[in-house]
Amino acid sequence: MKPVFLALLLALSAGLPSFAHGPKSHAPGTVVKQEQLPWGIAADKKTPARTIELKMLDTMRFVPDRITVKQGETVRLVLRNTGQVMHELVLGTRPVLDEHAALMAKFPGMEHDEPYMAHVAPGKSGEIRWTFNRPGEFDFACLIAGHYQAGMVGRIVVTAK
Repeated sequence: MKPVFLALLLALSAGLPSFAHGPKSHAPGTVVKQEQLPWGIAADKKTPARTIELKMLDTMRFVPDRITVKQGETVRLVLRNTGQVMHELVLGTRPVLDEHAALMAKFPGMEHDEPYMAHVAPGKSGEIRWTFNRPGEFDFACLIAGHYQAGMVGRIVVTAK
């Protein structure tokens, strides 16, 4: 690899979160990284939560693809991959998801392990526990190469208190 390219790659990756698309899951009792993001903050397993089930389909859709929650509400998103290929769910804003999707297209094997992301193998389930503490409209998507581009996206509406 040419030194200039390597230096550029390192400079561009500085400050970016670590990303992973493997079947890795958080071990029970693992401390959840709590960082306030525009779309909320991670919740631990002890926080009471409303359960919302989402199906991940090989037609590159989530069912449902629209969720409404109240500001301050903690939800347990249970993700069921009913398909034959790996899917993921990443919470965020459209600009953040667009940026991450572009990186995934360039570096499909990059790793991440953030509390607002879950990777779900075919026929398996996963979950995200999240507190939506800011009102607004936010997005979720599968950022595996080609899935986002095919329309595997959804919307979360957080209503103000």
